Amino acid sequence: MIGRMRERVVAACDGASKGNPGPAGWAWVIADASEEPVRWEAGALGTATNNVAELTALERLLVATDPAVPLEVRMDSQYAMKAVTTWLPGWKRNGWRTAAGKPVANQDLVVSIDGLLQNRSVEFRYVPAHQVDGDRLNDFADRAASQAAVVQENAGSALGSPEPPAAP
Repeated sequence: MIGRMRERVVAACDGASKGNPGPAGWAWVIADASEEPVRWEAGALGTATNNVAELTALERLLVATDPAVPLEVRMDSQYAMKAVTTWLPGWKRNGWRTAAGKPVANQDLVVSIDGLLQNRSVEFRYVPAHQVDGDRLNDFADRAASQAAVVQENAGSALGSPEPPAAP
């Protein structure tokens, strides 16, 4: 198995804002083959909206992963997912304006994500949030983003942080 590339990296990302806008945080988590979290990172955003937090989480995940390896991204944000999969081509064609002619919200993040998605295989999977039997990776990312929003401190496996606590 030495030197063999992994077929695919499975990850989840999430953002949180306590008040929307309010204290916000983002997080991503990468799983091993058995879908156990192996690498994760979370960060504080100060005051921001939920949508900014969600897009930041995706951007940071894309930066942290190898573009040569296919990536599956699980997200519970319909907005962030649609922004980068459905709406983005039209926004680009319209000079970064919405169908209503208004400037695209969070354009800087969307442009950055668009660049990071070029020439790599990324499959987005929507997973419902806060399900009793929900996606374990999404739950982990959700808890990490929430904690980062509340305490406004960065955390992650590289920092030796403990697993984020359960939601209150």
